[in-house]
Amino acid sequence: MRRHLTGTNIALIAVFAAFIAASTAVPEVMLAFGVPLSLQTFAVVLAGLVLGPWRGFSAVLLYIVVGLAGAPIFANFRSGPSIFAGPTNGYLVGMLFAAVAVGAIAVALRRSKRLGFGQLILAGLVSLPVIYVVGVPWLAARTGLPVMGSPAGCDAWLDFSEGCANALTVGVVPFLPGDIIKVVVAAGAAAVIHRAFPQLMPARSLVVTPVERNSAVTA
Repeated sequence: MRRHLTGTNIALIAVFAAFIAASTAVPEVMLAFGVPLSLQTFAVVLAGLVLGPWRGFSAVLLYIVVGLAGAPIFANFRSGPSIFAGPTNGYLVGMLFAAVAVGAIAVALRRSKRLGFGQLILAGLVSLPVIYVVGVPWLAARTGLPVMGSPAGCDAWLDFSEGCANALTVGVVPFLPGDIIKVVVAAGAAAVIHRAFPQLMPARSLVVTPVERNSAVTA
């Protein structure tokens, strides 16, 4: 643990936690059923793509902890534990796991020396089902909407007419186009950052193992 908690890593975690907090200050578009469209996804995906799994997770966790402690850094400048009483905060929990998934893929790509723009987009897109798989059931539980089904008299489970909504039509479909765009932009930003600072995510561990040390001495 001491090996990982270096001054540089702590600073990076703090910087990206602040960046995620700053992303909520950008005015958001309010969709149906009080679902906000903000830049949080962009910031979280960028954290995972740049920092890797554990640092990306730590940045999102630090952001959440500071918000729960009372700093008004959640969407609409909210704060405190009451945030989890809302219908959309399952997405916030899902972002923790999304940062891990995206970061793990980015690390694997870095080690295979295939960390290009296209690969970063694919890694970032993994965040969306991870976030949705937590956020959609949470939304359904808080609003009373069915996850996929439709009330009697509706044509299909993706019926957008009044009274026929479900958690997917409310909590996924409106988000999806914007989230994909944010992932692409985050991948572009991550590609630039990795080119400028390749040691942010080394291709291999910088720690010399005992075997490697002995081999070097023998040589």
